[in-house]
Amino acid sequence: MPRTTAHRAVLTAALVTPLLLPLWAAGPARAHGAPTDPVSRVVACSPEGGGRAGSAACRAAVAANGAPFTAWDNLRVANVDGRDRQVVPDGKLCSGGLPGYKGLDLSRADWPATRMTPGETLTMRYVSTIPHTGTFRMYLTKPGYDPAGPLSWSDLPEEPFAEVTDPALTDGAYRVEATLPSDRTGRHVLYTVWQNSSTPDTYYSCSDVVFPEEKKDRALPEKKQEEEASRGVEKQASRGVEKESTPLASNSGPASGPASVPTSGSTSGSASGFTSGSVSETTSESASGPSTPMLAGGAAAVLLLTGGAALAARLRRR
Repeated sequence: MPRTTAHRAVLTAALVTPLLLPLWAAGPARAHGAPTDPVSRVVACSPEGGGRAGSAACRAAVAANGAPFTAWDNLRVANVDGRDRQVVPDGKLCSGGLPGYKGLDLSRADWPATRMTPGETLTMRYVSTIPHTGTFRMYLTKPGYDPAGPLSWSDLPEEPFAEVTDPALTDGAYRVEATLPSDRTGRHVLYTVWQNSSTPDTYYSCSDVVFPEEKKDRALPEKKQEEEASRGVEKQASRGVEKESTPLASNSGPASGPASVPTSGSTSGSASGFTSGSVSETTSESASGPSTPMLAGGAAAVLLLTGGAALAARLRRR
């Protein structure tokens, strides 16, 4: 090769290599990804986050971060090798402990969230640009999790509820299917760990999700209203009984003798013709009923018999 040609080749390499080096170095940095469904905090608050990027939580996250989340697919930590709990500090799970993503660790209960149903099959869409092998581990914060506090490892179960290795990359995304736990209500965090096997990197992401509140909590006021309505019906019923019983008691009037009712089919062998009993509607009728004429008639018969006997005795004496 002529000396002049060799010199030009060296010069060209010297000029072009510095330009290509940043592109080559940036390649692996943007060759990975993050969850877009359910949307992760880093994606929601990135320039590609759409309307969610303008939420109060995202604005606060960018302000705390000091820079926008442009590299939303590069939240990675090298050489973790499965030692997530030892490497990533409590309170910094969403940032992976990286200063460039610290705004994602803000303790807030208003992060953009995705609605979920307990026990349903979740299909996570994890966007990526270059396929890599590795394992996805998915955790869901424990029942009773407080979203207003910092996310710590103690908020997550020891074991993931789903673990998927080497899913296919289709249309620029991994699709990871898993069955959600059935005992969650309210706001939670879906924490995803993607440990690469083709690179030394591990990726971390927080996706805020919301489950329906317990039905019994909503039904409690209705049940209370039903109980109060039932008590009102009982009170009205008891008042009605009091109103009905009062005239019966007043209609009986003062008793001139022992409270009693006439006995049907009674005979003259009874001294008074009454048997003791309770006050009833028939009491007022017995006070002026047919028993008075019967007594008068009996007395007349006695007088008639007595007079007849005295007359017969007089006739015998004669």
